[in-house]
Order: sequence, then C-alpha cells, then structure tokens
Amino acid sequence: MYSVIENEARAAATELIEAAKLKKGDIVVIGCSTSEVCGSKIGTASVPEAADALYRGLKSAFEPYGIYIAAQCCEHLNRAIVVERAAVPFAEPVNVVPQPKAGGSFATAAYREAKDPVVLEGIRADAGIDIGLTLIGMHLKSVAVPLRLAQKTIGEAPVVAARVRPKFIGGERAHYNSDLM
Repeated sequence: MYSVIENEARAAATELIEAAKLKKGDIVVIGCSTSEVCGSKIGTASVPEAADALYRGLKSAFEPYGIYIAAQCCEHLNRAIVVERAAVPFAEPVNVVPQPKAGGSFATAAYREAKDPVVLEGIRADAGIDIGLTLIGMHLKSVAVPLRLAQKTIGEAPVVAARVRPKFIGGERAHYNSDLM
C-alpha cells in the first residue's frame, strides 16, 4: 500500500514540475491529510507511515531539480509551514516542532527528514499540491492558476494542484512576457 502511495506522489510531483514550469530554487507547498489518503475523514486518523511514503515520493521528484518542499501543518498549528532553511534564508521562524496530532503526520515527516528545517507562519510558494483538500491557497503567491493533473488521487485522497503567475499590470497598452503566463 505505501509503495503505491509513494509512486502516486512521485507521479503527481513529476507532472507538476512540467505543468508549472518549475525551476531550481522554486518552492512547492504541499498540504496533506494522511487520514484522507488512507480512506478516513480529514483529521481523524493520522498515519505516519503514509506520510513517510508521500514524502519519499515527492522528494524523489523535486530534489533532483533543486525544488523545495514546503509542508503545510494542520489547523492545530495554524497551517504553519515546514521548509528547508536554505529556501528562506531571511524568513523569521516560529518555535514549534510538528507532531502527528499537532501539525500532522506529513509536516512531522518533513521536519524529521529536512537537513535544516525551519517552521514559518506562512510562505508565498510557486506551486502547490493539495492532497485531501487541506486548503493550501493561503500559501501560494497572489495569482494561483488551477492545474488538472492526470494523477487525480493519492491513495483515497483527491489531489488538487496549482501554479502561480505574476499579476498583469498596465492595462490595454501593456505588453506581457508570454514565458511568465
């Protein structure tokens, strides 16, 4: 079961890299309910082993490209973010260590597996994957664009993805860079 979850996570991440045109140094926020992945209602049945499999799958796709994972904590930690310090060298961290029942299993796995983890109150990520409808929008840059991935579920959880683009400014006389759309 966990190898299937790992492979599904890798497939979703690989597809996102291409669809969002992610590059080295970009940050992808991941919201994840392991309860939903394993077929239960969000917040009711945290599964650390599923979180470990998800993290391995996502990391195996993102790490070769130099893309950072920003793991969203659950509502009990106000949806704080776990990320590598190198991704946000000037950010102001908060003092908390996620646990399966206070932060969530996925954020706990991300904190444990990071080389130098830091927890932030928020982030403005370049793309995101929401596994189990955890509401990641608050951690994306201003203009989020939904993406339809072929990988529609991970385990039993629905998968929703997004990329971002810069805001259009300047009105009808403005010209835009098509590479940023």
